[in-house]
Amino acid sequence: MISYSLLQTRDSILAVSDKMHVFLRAIVPAAQNNINTRFIILDKSRSPASASGKSCIALAADETAAVHIQLWGDECDAFEAGDIVKLANGIFSYVRNSGLLLRAGKRGKMEKMGEFTVAFVETPNVSEIQWNPDPENPKRYIQNGVVSAHSRIFPPLP
Repeated sequence: MISYSLLQTRDSILAVSDKMHVFLRAIVPAAQNNINTRFIILDKSRSPASASGKSCIALAADETAAVHIQLWGDECDAFEAGDIVKLANGIFSYVRNSGLLLRAGKRGKMEKMGEFTVAFVETPNVSEIQWNPDPENPKRYIQNGVVSAHSRIFPPLP
């Protein structure tokens, strides 16, 4: 049985399980691998292999928000649209030329949990939010505005 506690954020109160899996709506940019969450992959784009290896960007969502996910190496082949994924010790930060991305990083781990059986929303997309350092605590970020309500990498179908 999972018990729930409440996590107070600036904009809302979100339930968090006792395993500290946070909803995507509650994540903020940080230089720490401390995000434990689950989501469904909605779409995936291929990026050409670079000097640092193969990577791709995916659109993922849960019942509260959507986010852009960066997949590296074998992760690009391991996950497809419709997969439900658990992320442990993930990081949400700026990646050069790609914007804000959620990824496993060196210390995190992504694991497939199932397929096609989770409720989700495509807006807001937390990767499309502009974040600024908190004037009261420069190590934290606060929302400054919304760049786009939906993903600009994976635009909604007409």
